[in-house]
Amino acid sequence: MHPDILASLPLGLGSIFKTFVPNHGVSGGDESAYRWETDHLVTWCRSNNLELNALKTVEMVVDFRKNAAPPAPITVGDSPVDVVESFRFLGTIISQDLKWELNISSTTKKAQQRMYFLRQLKKFNLPKTMLVHFYRAIIESILCSSITVWDAASTAKDKGRLQRIIHSAEKVIGCNLPSLQDLYASRTLKRTRKIVADPSHPGHDLFVPLPSGRRLRSIRTKTSRHTNSFFPSAVGLINRARVPH
Repeated sequence: MHPDILASLPLGLGSIFKTFVPNHGVSGGDESAYRWETDHLVTWCRSNNLELNALKTVEMVVDFRKNAAPPAPITVGDSPVDVVESFRFLGTIISQDLKWELNISSTTKKAQQRMYFLRQLKKFNLPKTMLVHFYRAIIESILCSSITVWDAASTAKDKGRLQRIIHSAEKVIGCNLPSLQDLYASRTLKRTRKIVADPSHPGHDLFVPLPSGRRLRSIRTKTSRHTNSFFPSAVGLINRARVPH
């Protein structure tokens, strides 16, 4: 897996990724570097008066090789760490195949539950402006959770499920609302501008302007998975929008 993809994922303490790619994780079946990183994490936590709970720590193996061998389990202290196919981190479900159907299903369910309250407020004849405020704070915020990570890599079917919720809200409120694509574009552009303005960000050097200054240099990709990750998608979006940098 290209590091750009991992950089676009919301990683955190207590979540361990094993990537089977030369120079970026496990290479040639040699897991020594990976296991050193795991041991180093445990040592760092102990040195800083923290303790990893093995029962709440999971390992997710991201392996796109054709003939993948079952990985050897890792341990935290003397406790083995469970290997999972997906897990939830800060409300976002990440799957080992880096597909987002589970996450979008969860998001759809949450948004549909909140649509009930929007309909109830409509019955009380609240002003349209208040209904829009409620929608943006309670429903749109759910739809946009980690949208810069998963939108470009999602299927048209999954996006359609979320867009139908927006259409339903438009009918209840009685006005047009930003589409899912508009929400993705606005948030991606906003996040990209922050990265470009921050030289210390790990992804800062991926946004390279062309000599004309009007467009950014496209990021070369070899797989559709990488193409649909955050950084290549953001560069393409900026170039299409012709945003000067």
